[in-house]
Amino acid sequence: QVQLVESGGGLVQAGDALRLSCAASGRTFSNYVMGWFRQAPGKERAFVAAISRSGGYTDYADSVKGRFTISRGNAKNTVFLQMNSLKPEDTAVYYCAARSGAATSRQVGEYDYWGQGTQVTVSS
Repeated sequence: QVQLVESGGGLVQAGDALRLSCAASGRTFSNYVMGWFRQAPGKERAFVAAISRSGGYTDYADSVKGRFTISRGNAKNTVFLQMNSLKPEDTAVYYCAARSGAATSRQVGEYDYWGQGTQVTVSS
């Protein structure tokens, strides 16, 4: 089992930045691909970013590429999502997820563990 706890969400204005954190506990953190997803009201959960087990490979949704950066600190069992130039359409609950497979994935169903989510609200 892996337990994931997100933090860092909040209410910001368009153009501001936020940094989300996800603390992992349980099994060996470096064995897992990590991802960030988001879910806006009335919409399905959607891929935002993913990072490989070593941190050497990252993948981003087109809507956040160039604005968001995913990183991980394996020594501290933490994954981060730095979000810059936030837009109102970034408003959602953001979820951290862990995948035991070797490759990153954009598919919700391929992640094994999920956090409880943290709300990000961007006002215009």
